[in-house]
Amino acid sequence: MPAPLPNWHPESLAARLPFLRRRARLAADVRAFLAARGYAEVETPCLVPVPGMEVHLRAFRTAYRPHLGAGEARTLWLRTSPELALKRLLVAGAGPVFELARVWRNGEASPRHAPEFTMLEWYRPGLALDGLMEETEALVRSACPPVVAHGGVACDLSLPFERISVAEAFRAHCRGLDILATVDPATAAGDGAALQRAAAAAGLRLDPTLGWEDAFFALLLDHVEPRLGRGRASFLTHWPAPQAALARRDPTDPRAALRFELFVARLELANAFDELTDPAEQRRRFEADVAARKALAGEEGWEVDEEFLAALAHGMPAGSGIALGFDRLAMLAAGAARIEQVLWLP
Repeated sequence: MPAPLPNWHPESLAARLPFLRRRARLAADVRAFLAARGYAEVETPCLVPVPGMEVHLRAFRTAYRPHLGAGEARTLWLRTSPELALKRLLVAGAGPVFELARVWRNGEASPRHAPEFTMLEWYRPGLALDGLMEETEALVRSACPPVVAHGGVACDLSLPFERISVAEAFRAHCRGLDILATVDPATAAGDGAALQRAAAAAGLRLDPTLGWEDAFFALLLDHVEPRLGRGRASFLTHWPAPQAALARRDPTDPRAALRFELFVARLELANAFDELTDPAEQRRRFEADVAARKALAGEEGWEVDEEFLAALAHGMPAGSGIALGFDRLAMLAAGAARIEQVLWLP
């Protein structure tokens, strides 16, 4: 078999060019869609002191060395998301904002992942999660053909998007397992032993050494996600509180968080929060994230983002926001099978 052509070779680019032209039209369409709804496009820094707070995301580290300007030598990172910067703009009064942001996640490489990729994020003060789902559905429908497919799975975007809670999905696809019964409503912590017992009672096999989070994701990936986004798109809503991240907990059931993920043709496309605005609660979560990251063998870590917490204490308006994988949206819009097909220089 001949060696693959380098990505700069004219024949290589020619093979990608139909997908890349579709990507360019998609970017213009997305900008027009959001501008028509009152969003301002912004640009926030890529080089930051804290790349993001997600425990299991690896970041690329670099260093600032004073040369022509003032300042002290310090460690900096390439951002894993523009989320914390965009929310500081909400505090500043920027109103509805969006960014087509270049982001980096170390070690991520697959037909659907690249270590450097584009994230579309948008935030609107005063918008509840139901409204954000309606807006997201409209954006995806306007940006893609009526029927999209990935990995042999088709999805009709003309159909209303399914809305199913994590609890409903576990009951339906994990033999009646009650996932929220394994969450402490007071502490928002998951009980690993309780989840192991519930899985065993349902006849589901789990590695007995797994704690709550790893057991939850094992069940989610094996039994739930493969059934989402088939035939029609799916919003998976109301995640268990241990997976709240930067989302508010559900005031009607503190075991759940006001968060959704979107699946189209079985492809995980977006993650969204009804934003947490309580700085004390956010600090507790960040400190737990820092401790959890430090406990991971061989992983580099960083401290709590104090600048973001200071902005949150100043007062962030209630609202919601979403991070959508733009390259994956381009794959669906263009009919690409692999992410490198929609990248100018993979």
